[in-house]
Amino acid sequence: MQADKTLLHMKYARVVAMFAEQQGLSMEEALDFFYHSETYQELREGIADLHCRSDQYVTDELIAEYRESRT
Repeated sequence: MQADKTLLHMKYARVVAMFAEQQGLSMEEALDFFYHSETYQELREGIADLHCRSDQYVTDELIAEYRESRT
């Protein structure tokens, strides 16, 4: 299933803002990581209907990916 592009972009903005706040990153750092993440690719491509999950769920996935990348 494909999400409406406008709604998907609004979700991106909410997730990036939550990610930045929860990880203590600037919006620029958070946005850069987001756009290079597997989570973004999955959202964009509609894999596993990730776009249907809550903003917090997607943010948690992004945080897990971020922490894994830092080790």
